Amino acid sequence: MKDQAVKGDFLRLMALIKPHRLKLLLAVLFMLLAAVSTSGMAWLIRPLLDHVFADKNAALLNSLTLLTLSVYTSTGVFSFLQSYMMNQVGYNIVNDLRVKLYSHIQSQSLGYFQSHPSGELISRVVNDVSMIQSSVTSVVTGLIMDLGKVVGLITVLFLQDPFLAFMGLLILPLTLYPIVKFGRRLRKLATKSQVIMASLISVLTETFQGVRMIQSYNMTGYEIGRFSRECRENVDNLMRSVTVKSLSSSIMEVVGGLCLAAVIWYGGHSVIDDRSTQGTFFSFMTALLLLYEPLKRLTRLHNEVQQGLSAARRIFGTLDTKPGIVSPLPAVIAERAQGRIEFQHVSFSYGPGRPALQDINLNVRSGEMLAIVGPSGGGKTSLVNLVPRFHDPTRGRILLDGVDLKELDLYSLRDQIGLVSQEVTLLAASVRHNIAYGRLDSESEAVKSAAAAALALEFVENLPQGFEEHIGERGCSLSGGQRQRLAIARAILKDAPILILDEATSALDTESEKMVQAALDNLMKNRTTLVIAHRLSTVTQADRIIFLKGGLITEEGSHEELMALKGDYCRLYNLQFAYESIAAPGDNV
Repeated sequence: MKDQAVKGDFLRLMALIKPHRLKLLLAVLFMLLAAVSTSGMAWLIRPLLDHVFADKNAALLNSLTLLTLSVYTSTGVFSFLQSYMMNQVGYNIVNDLRVKLYSHIQSQSLGYFQSHPSGELISRVVNDVSMIQSSVTSVVTGLIMDLGKVVGLITVLFLQDPFLAFMGLLILPLTLYPIVKFGRRLRKLATKSQVIMASLISVLTETFQGVRMIQSYNMTGYEIGRFSRECRENVDNLMRSVTVKSLSSSIMEVVGGLCLAAVIWYGGHSVIDDRSTQGTFFSFMTALLLLYEPLKRLTRLHNEVQQGLSAARRIFGTLDTKPGIVSPLPAVIAERAQGRIEFQHVSFSYGPGRPALQDINLNVRSGEMLAIVGPSGGGKTSLVNLVPRFHDPTRGRILLDGVDLKELDLYSLRDQIGLVSQEVTLLAASVRHNIAYGRLDSESEAVKSAAAAALALEFVENLPQGFEEHIGERGCSLSGGQRQRLAIARAILKDAPILILDEATSALDTESEKMVQAALDNLMKNRTTLVIAHRLSTVTQADRIIFLKGGLITEEGSHEELMALKGDYCRLYNLQFAYESIAAPGDNV
């Protein structure tokens, strides 16, 4: 079963070459010419010794000198051309595969990213694909060029002395068993190496992004120790691979020595006993020595193929993972939505025993502002994440303007939705690029207007390069409130008919919150808006409020209606009001 899987992976690797077959054919042609030239070098030794030196033939010496120069020049030119063409094919294969892998990963649902660490995915796109490139290039180069050299040189050997050639090559089959055995061991070690590298990248990603928390808790030493242990494990695994490779190479050296010793003994006695000539013997020895290098490369080739197959298994495993959420065929293309959303008996679970929502029935009117409140873990974010289909309901269905979300084209659905969350995501690019993200063809005036509506224009224009200022990774050069306002400006520019605000003002101070809230009030006009709010004071003007607790809607109504119920909402509001009254004096400190 394993052998079948390995064979399947190998065939899929070879299929990657198909789009580049023209360049590959040229490379193969140059490989064969280089192999023929290499074999010609050995053949030239015989006339040089038997006729030039023995007969003192100066004219033949001149001819052989020119011929030798031509052979070596041809070999050099053909070797350069095949190397250039093969590497071009290899790098293009890597590029195609890397883009394909990245595109496939990007098409996965949010749940896929929650179950696969980012370090693991980065390792597959960067590290595993690079290993594939080495394998594919080596396989083609080795199987064609080195095999061509081997065939050519063996032909020379048998033409010179068939019995001596047979004796010299007789021992080679003995090397096959250790080569295959070591290859399987290398494949296992390569798989482990990829797992370790993915773990290393995960540690780097976590610690670089969480450096503030690490330093504040004085855990720098602990993290250095953790990283050191991962690195040590990587070194130990690499040394095990080196041991296997070195043993494989050493066995080839020993076998090569046995062959050479046998040939020298028998061939030397043949010359001494006048059964052969010096030219034949040295021509044979030259061919045999030249044969040794491509045979060694073929041994290394097997090792590289095993490592490449290990990387291929992980890559193809990722590519074979079907996206959990896709557009249907055929799909309904959503035009600009009216914004009417219906939840019909919707339940959602992150896995067995992990229910997030239970039998939600909810109608959101077009243009309505619906506030979703409740305790942490109540299902608020899970509910709004179902609207852009970051997840699909476990049971029930959701309709947009009367059409099931699963019938809509995914791209056109998400084009209807603007999202501003508590966790602001900004790119290491300019302010302009971050605001226009999602509408990259926007005019400068539109970007400026969006920044003004989000009350971000003043601080943006005060930046050294204004809208062209690069804000660093995740917007690290800006304050939390500034980052939040850029995210709001991005949503304003998108101008989607449905708006999701997931605690969008939580990172702002009181003064900034009031300003941004005013901008959001303007943005929400004539739009269906789902607002998740921790501070209940920000949603008192909502058309309707639902209280989510344990994945159930326990209360529903306006602020006044829910306060009159004196239930969960009322208690939470009064608790927050009392806390804010106590904390208010400290706001001015």
